[in-house]
Amino acid sequence: MKSILKPVIVALGLLAVSTSIFAQPTRFIEGTHYETLDSPVRTVDPSKVEVVEVFWYGCTHCYSFEPLIESWEADQPDDVVFVRSPGMWNAMMQTHAQLYFTAVELGVLDEVHNDIFDEILLRRNLLNSEASARDYFMEHGVSRDEFTEAWNSFTVNSGVNRANTLMREYGVRSTPNMIVNGKYRIVSNAAVPTQSDILEVVDYLVEMERNNMSM
Repeated sequence: MKSILKPVIVALGLLAVSTSIFAQPTRFIEGTHYETLDSPVRTVDPSKVEVVEVFWYGCTHCYSFEPLIESWEADQPDDVVFVRSPGMWNAMMQTHAQLYFTAVELGVLDEVHNDIFDEILLRRNLLNSEASARDYFMEHGVSRDEFTEAWNSFTVNSGVNRANTLMREYGVRSTPNMIVNGKYRIVSNAAVPTQSDILEVVDYLVEMERNNMSM
């Protein structure tokens, strides 16, 4: 009996040593690098992993984040969907959210998205009224009637209201902020000090959700 048990005990011991050597610690920690939302928020496509950026056109950090976000989005596989959602907790931010959804409704977002950042932050045209927004879009080839119809449309107003609801459901209090699959909010603090670090946490959570969805 002793001769039979000895090889088994040795094998189990080697397995334990192997596990302790090769096991990798969790790279990002809940409560330190990211937080789990109290209640999951519905995503646009449950078959994919959703990543939401809550942003504001008047935010200098969002402005510097934009090239990183665009590069990151371009590298994502088909099972990841990226969504922008305007943040708002004052009247100007609400106007900028309406500006965003008006650009979407008019089909010109790709043309003006980055330029709106420039207009507000570099050229110091705050675009904080319907009149200034109308003038801006007219300078970019949109007619007065097209703008007015889109600006006051049900679709744009619904988009603004939905974005406001999402911001509250996400518990967002600053921009830019990243939400992964309606479950996790990235924490921006000493543990996640740079915008590149934020995207590393996003990638970690995307992979975690991908694995969970495949089980």
